[in-house]
Amino acid sequence: MTVSREVELAGHIIDSGMMQTSFGIIMDMGGAFEVEEFEIGRHKEAESYARLLVTADDEETLQSIIHELHQNGANPSDPKDATLEPAPEDQVVPKGFYSTTNHPTEIRYEGEWIEVENIEMDCAVIFDPEGEDGQPRAYTKVLSAVEADELVVTGETGIRVSPPERPRGKEGAFGFMQGGVSSERPSETTISNIAEAIEETKAEGGKILAVCGPALIHSGAREDLARLVREGYIDMISAGNGFAVHDLERDIYGTSLGMDTESLDHPRKGHKHHIYTISEIIRAGGIEDAVEQGVIESGVMYECVENDRPFVLAGSIRDDGPLPDTITDSLEAQNAIREQAHEADMVLMLATLLHSVAVGNCLPSTTRTVCVDINPATVTQLLDRGSAQAVGMVTDIGTFVPMLAENILDE
Repeated sequence: MTVSREVELAGHIIDSGMMQTSFGIIMDMGGAFEVEEFEIGRHKEAESYARLLVTADDEETLQSIIHELHQNGANPSDPKDATLEPAPEDQVVPKGFYSTTNHPTEIRYEGEWIEVENIEMDCAVIFDPEGEDGQPRAYTKVLSAVEADELVVTGETGIRVSPPERPRGKEGAFGFMQGGVSSERPSETTISNIAEAIEETKAEGGKILAVCGPALIHSGAREDLARLVREGYIDMISAGNGFAVHDLERDIYGTSLGMDTESLDHPRKGHKHHIYTISEIIRAGGIEDAVEQGVIESGVMYECVENDRPFVLAGSIRDDGPLPDTITDSLEAQNAIREQAHEADMVLMLATLLHSVAVGNCLPSTTRTVCVDINPATVTQLLDRGSAQAVGMVTDIGTFVPMLAENILDE
């Protein structure tokens, strides 16, 4: 005896591949389907609609299929209110809690759909029937922040997910951001498109977050990134201890990890420059103090201080020092990254795998994201982790940043 459930897809389900993906999910997981209704959009802006009857041999298989379809944007055609259960203890959620995607999400309460605030992947959804102004409210929380007796959404019922769509038209500065990863695209054209997207974001009053790795300093792109910070095209920086140390070392000693980035020479005792730099910043009391005292007079961190651009330096077990500004508590660092990510309207991930994945985990799928790295694995891993909205560019960061700055500032 088979069991069945109706689901529906709506939007640009053909152009985005949503319908094809849904068919594949059903068949790959041992189910079957019938298309009960299908309305095709007749022009570029028109949306399509499909209602499917999904069948499986048993309830467990059907539930697994429905779960995967739900992540892809297929929702039950007969929605019920979401199931709410109190958290039994601090940091403990009910069994079967709903684990979020990074797509825009709503939950149904007393027949009304309520948007989930601050959506990001791998979180619980907390529901407050009163809210701050007497209105019901839903929002995400990481598991470590859940408090006893908070109402947690469980199961799949009463949850609506809306993955970003890709309509036929690709007009506007962000039209290029629909093509995945490639190292074969003309780099000048792609960089010009990214520059245009940055300018459009700023013109709309948006904020741009740059996620930076130490290779950016080693490759000689430091001065151009500093220019973008100074001129207001980068609003926030997210990085690690190493990026900041190498940037500061370049100012004090003219080297990055002991190497002169212009001559490529290794000065005598240059290998000690990074630890000497850390010592000088500690002696000054921190990066801001070092700038105010004249210890630091140029670079990315200098421009952040001088132009009031906030930065988050998240520490790791590999760090030397670390700098006084580096956040060594991992949960505190996550929260600081999360705050930046929720403010960002566009994110540039520049030559750093670990920090790109960390920030990507906190981003909603609607945030415009560009990931640039010489290693294709960095870009593909970001997409594999769930940041499907990211556009990848495989190229040398020392080429990318100067060309980007030239497009924005010198033309």
